[in-house]
Amino acid sequence: MAEFESTSYSFGDLSGEMDQPIMTVCDDDDFDEPVRETIMRDLRDVAHKFKHVVFPLKEGSNLLLRDWDLWGPLLLCMVVGAILHEGQGGPHFTQFFVLFWMGSAVVTINNKLLGGTISFFQSVCVLGYCIAPLFALRFIVTLVAFGWSSRAAMCFIGDTAPSDRRFLAVYPMVLFYFIISWLVITYSG
Repeated sequence: MAEFESTSYSFGDLSGEMDQPIMTVCDDDDFDEPVRETIMRDLRDVAHKFKHVVFPLKEGSNLLLRDWDLWGPLLLCMVVGAILHEGQGGPHFTQFFVLFWMGSAVVTINNKLLGGTISFFQSVCVLGYCIAPLFALRFIVTLVAFGWSSRAAMCFIGDTAPSDRRFLAVYPMVLFYFIISWLVITYSG
């Protein structure tokens, strides 16, 4: 069995022995947060950032740049790409996705050439969250109409079922209006 010589290397601040394994100390306390809490924390952060986009204020403008993430933009890109793909003659999902990422790269490069300090991922974060208002109005109007239609139909059909089974009678009706609302959102110009 061959033995290895202990060779020492030095690269500025880094030095070490080749025959010694590198031990990384990891504090288990950093990873003991339950998955549910992690997801809920991230969802609260995403909702908070959407709030800053819907109600833009100058004092909160650094939040999206300082605490950037890609969850909200990814979710919005997927939803918007799917909506546009379903529409008549709209771009395919991949066309929108590539357009968004290339557009973010162009905005970042332009900002950098002008002396800005934004990073690519900060740009993706801000531009991604700011897509929301483009589709929010149609969604809000359809959501209100969905609620109105469902409530009106419940007044008529909901009372025809026994009270202990009313939910079972109302559920397919609400699902029916949900599907029609989805079609309105998807296929309306």
